[in-house]
Amino acid sequence: MKRAATLPALACLLAVTATAPAVSYASAPAAGTATAAAAQRAKRPATLLDTVPRRGVLRVCTTGDYRPFTHRDPATGRYDGVDIDMARDLAKSLDATPRYVPTTWSGLVGDLASGRCDIGMGGVSITLARARSVAFSEPTRTDGKTPIVRCADQDRYRTLDQIDQPGTRVVVNPGGTNEQFARAHLKRATLTVHPDNTTIFDEIIAGRADVMMTDASETRYQAKIHPELCAVHPDQPFTFSEKAYALPRGDEQFTAYVNQWVHLATHDGTYRKYEDAWMK
Repeated sequence: MKRAATLPALACLLAVTATAPAVSYASAPAAGTATAAAAQRAKRPATLLDTVPRRGVLRVCTTGDYRPFTHRDPATGRYDGVDIDMARDLAKSLDATPRYVPTTWSGLVGDLASGRCDIGMGGVSITLARARSVAFSEPTRTDGKTPIVRCADQDRYRTLDQIDQPGTRVVVNPGGTNEQFARAHLKRATLTVHPDNTTIFDEIIAGRADVMMTDASETRYQAKIHPELCAVHPDQPFTFSEKAYALPRGDEQFTAYVNQWVHLATHDGTYRKYEDAWMK
């Protein structure tokens, strides 16, 4: 009897269930997911990958004194160079325009780390000392220190031992890897710091200095525009280094984007095209 009494109740329950309106389970979780995603984005630290397009400006720290990578015309204030061309392309890829922030070799890392700019560009060499304060992109090229001298003297100053002799006058620009290299390796030669990297090679031409040691890329360029000067074994420099772009530490999203952009530019001919326009 008890079993028979439950059958009508079960039939009524099935009938109610069959006629109840359908519940959409797809829409409710979607709204919750969207809300959760928005909350997650709000928790993320700010990244330049979002800030630069929103601002419409990419702030580029650059010295403006290092051809062929960066040069500022003192008369017009206009910048040009291999990395100035690259800065323009990077800004364009981020729906922005470049704004150049003047800096010095001794101040570049501090300016970037303090937030005065978004990226450091212009022939910047990767060093461990710099890497303690800033991040670096994928390298754009390899380089190394080598001498540039008057062509009449190119056989006199081929080795560090030949250069580091009493009476040899070595000139160097302040605050960067050129000065660091010279001070580390020269003990007997006379070392003079010349404050203006745009006129430093005139010191050698005029006979007021004998040697400058700088990156092979710069010696090639200066020998191209100054027939009196010769780059000494630029294919076999004294050191190995790489050039790259300096980036703020901790912004992994922006660093990943710049790395991908550099990788493409150095493999699709873009970087080579800009460099060839200056070096050949």
